[in-house]
Amino acid sequence: MNPFSSLQRHLTPAQINIYFSIVCFFSPPVLGSVVSFAFNAGAVWSVLLLAVRRRRFNIDRPMLAMTAAIYAYAAALVLASIVNGTLAADLRLFLPLIPLLFFPVSYSTWSITDKVTLARIAVLASAAACFGALASAIVQYYWIGSLRAEGGAGNPIVFAEVTCLAAMICLAGALSGIERRWMPLAFAALAGFAAIVYSGSRMIWVALLLSGFALLMINRRRLGAVRLTRLIVIAAAACLVVAAIGFPIIMDRTDFLFSDWDALATKGDHSTALGLRVAMWEIGLGAFREMPIFGHGIAASRALMKQGFHDQFGLNISFGHFHNGFLTALVQAGLLGALALAAIFVVAAWNAARVLRLSTDPVERFGATMIMITVITYLIGGLSGILIGHDILDATLMVFLISGTYLACGRTVLPVREETSSSIAAVSRQP
Repeated sequence: MNPFSSLQRHLTPAQINIYFSIVCFFSPPVLGSVVSFAFNAGAVWSVLLLAVRRRRFNIDRPMLAMTAAIYAYAAALVLASIVNGTLAADLRLFLPLIPLLFFPVSYSTWSITDKVTLARIAVLASAAACFGALASAIVQYYWIGSLRAEGGAGNPIVFAEVTCLAAMICLAGALSGIERRWMPLAFAALAGFAAIVYSGSRMIWVALLLSGFALLMINRRRLGAVRLTRLIVIAAAACLVVAAIGFPIIMDRTDFLFSDWDALATKGDHSTALGLRVAMWEIGLGAFREMPIFGHGIAASRALMKQGFHDQFGLNISFGHFHNGFLTALVQAGLLGALALAAIFVVAAWNAARVLRLSTDPVERFGATMIMITVITYLIGGLSGILIGHDILDATLMVFLISGTYLACGRTVLPVREETSSSIAAVSRQP
C-alpha cells in the first residue's frame, strides 16, 4: 500500500479535528500554553479553509448570539481607546482578543466532528489531563519544593481553574452516560481534586464545590432520589479523603487568609496577598468613578494602579489587572465593556439553560452542562483573579464554549468535498 495514501486516509478533516480536540482538552493543566498555540493555529488554518471554500460558516442562532456578545466586548475595548485617544498605542494590547474573535471560525470547523465522538474526546482527554495534573502537582510540591503547584500553566490559579474544568467534565461524562466506564472517570476526577488542593487556590476550591452542586442538580432526575443520595454520600466521602491528604495545605492556606485579614483589619497592612487585592479593588473603583461610561482604555490599568499604590498606600508596586475580571473591564472599558463581558457569560448560560429545560438528548445535555461548568468556574475564579486576558484561560474558555455550544444546540455539517461527494453519489443512485 502507498504510504502517502494511507497517511491521507488517516488525515481526513474529521480525523484531524479529533487529534486537534484531544490536544485542546488535554493540554491546559499539563502542557499550559500549548492549548493557546494549538487553538490559535487551528483557528488560522480554519480561516484559510473558509477562504478557499473548503469549509462553510456554520451559522445558527446560539452561535450568532455568542459571537455578538464577544464582538461587543472587543468593540467596547476599541471604543475606549478611541475615546481616550490611545488607539495607536493600544494596538499591540488588542492581540489577546484574537482568540475570542476566532469564535465563529473555530465553531464552524469544529462542527464537522461527530457530536458523540467529540463528547467522548472531551471526557477521556479531560480524564488524562486530571491524572497528568496530579502527577505534575506531586512532583512540584514534594520534589521541587514549590509551595503551590502550578502544573504546566506556570501559575497556581490558572492551573487550578483549568484542572477544575477537566475534573468536572469527567464527572459530567460519568453522570450523563456519555462514557459508561464511570469508575476510571471518578478516579480521574479525584486526581483533579487533589491537584487543585495542591495548587492552594482558595477561590477555585469554592468553584469546585459550586460546580459539583450544579452538576448534581442538572442530573438529579436521571439519577433518581436513591441514587442521588448515594452519590452525594460517596462524593462527600471522596472529598473527605482528598481533604485529609491535603490537610496541611488547606490549613496553611486558611491560616494565611486569617493572618492577612487580621493584618488588614487591625494594622491597615496592604502588603499581604489579601491586602494587595483590597488595595487594587479600591484603586479600581476610584478609577471607574472617574470614567464610568467608556473607561480609561486597555493600556491604562498598570499606570493607574502604580499611581494609586504610591499615592494611597505608599507602595511602589503595580499589576497588569485588578484581580477581579469585571472591575478590570470597568476600568478599561467602563460600563459598556463590563456589560458586554457579562453578556458573554449570560448568553452562554441562557443557551445552556434552554437546552437543559427542553432537551432529553444526553449529548445535548452534556454540552449544556459543559457550558454551565465553564461559566461557574470562570465567574468564581474571576472574582479574585483574571477572567479574560490570559492566553491559557482565553484559549480554554473558547475551547469549552465552542464545544459546549456545538454539542448542546449546534448542527453537524460536512466538509465541502465530502458534501459534494455525497451529493454526486446520491444523484448516481437515481434511476
